[in-house]
Amino acid sequence: WNRFEECPRKYWLSKQKLPKKAGMPASIGTVIHNSVEDLCNLNLELVNTNEDGWFYEVSKEIFQKQWSAEKKIFLATPRHSRWKDDLLEKSFQGLMGAVNILLSKAELDISNPSEISINSWKSVQKIIISTEGTLFSECGRITGRLDLLISEIRKGKSLGWIVADLKTGKPPKVELDKKVSRQLRLYRDLVVSNHPNHPPIKVEGWYSSNQKVYLETGPSVIEEAFEAWKQMSPSDKPLLATPSDASCSFCEWKAWCPSWWVAKNDGILSSGNMFRDEVAKLIRFDKESAIALFERLLPDGDKGELQNSNQRFGAFLKDKSLDKLDEISKNKPNNALFLGSIRFNRKTAYLGDWSEIIEWNPLNN
Repeated sequence: WNRFEECPRKYWLSKQKLPKKAGMPASIGTVIHNSVEDLCNLNLELVNTNEDGWFYEVSKEIFQKQWSAEKKIFLATPRHSRWKDDLLEKSFQGLMGAVNILLSKAELDISNPSEISINSWKSVQKIIISTEGTLFSECGRITGRLDLLISEIRKGKSLGWIVADLKTGKPPKVELDKKVSRQLRLYRDLVVSNHPNHPPIKVEGWYSSNQKVYLETGPSVIEEAFEAWKQMSPSDKPLLATPSDASCSFCEWKAWCPSWWVAKNDGILSSGNMFRDEVAKLIRFDKESAIALFERLLPDGDKGELQNSNQRFGAFLKDKSLDKLDEISKNKPNNALFLGSIRFNRKTAYLGDWSEIIEWNPLNN
């Protein structure tokens, strides 16, 4: 829904079975979410100790298992950057942040995971109604993925339910982003529609990085969701492109979208400062010195056709980018290329594990 509103073409491209792109922030989020789910569903009968530190050790073991599984998926994804093992400890602290929120919701005054006893975690598990559940509207058209549904308790008594969505990214400075707000309200609305006799329901965004909870109290969005669903019907033809800095900056489908490249050359989009994306052809390449010369290609109409220019730039390459360009130079040296996340220092470009090089292959039909 959010993607469709940013740019219908972006949404359409995301449904065309194009090679997906993996990134560390999303993968870390998956590891934390899966680890929280495992801890919430932990079979305490299989934990043979109640010694101090048991919870920390079990959490570490679960987190490491999820980290390894996600790393394997990440590296098998056709488009991916470098996997950063040095972020493991910081990411684990994100898991502990989520655990601390759960402890507070269970009315447990515990600040150090090493102090969590078996009985303490049993108290946490008692308030959990469901984890990682898929929500459906009655007609099945609208779906959502719920992180947690828990009982809200005060002095041991249940006051109702909390629909909780765990966020592992940057927390808001003041209030929730409008898209996050809408997402939370949609989850709440779906829970309400699925449980006609529900108790009072709150919806909260839980940010693991600062361990803060943000309450969302806005009106229902279910009718808006159905209106959006009607507009998002499958189509063989590309949907309208609405290029903007907001919709294009982090779009992973640029190599298939001529509208982005036209908008950039028409000045609708900012050119970027340190990091840029380009469409170019390879002029010269020397693998031993890891140096290449590219010529920037210009749009020829709005259907993805290209024309030459006199705009050339040199580039230093290393790691994955060097290997990819070597492969392309041998097999398809004359093909137009999409160069993503080039780091520029004046007129010199640098491409490494943070960059990607793929064929320019616009979809218009």
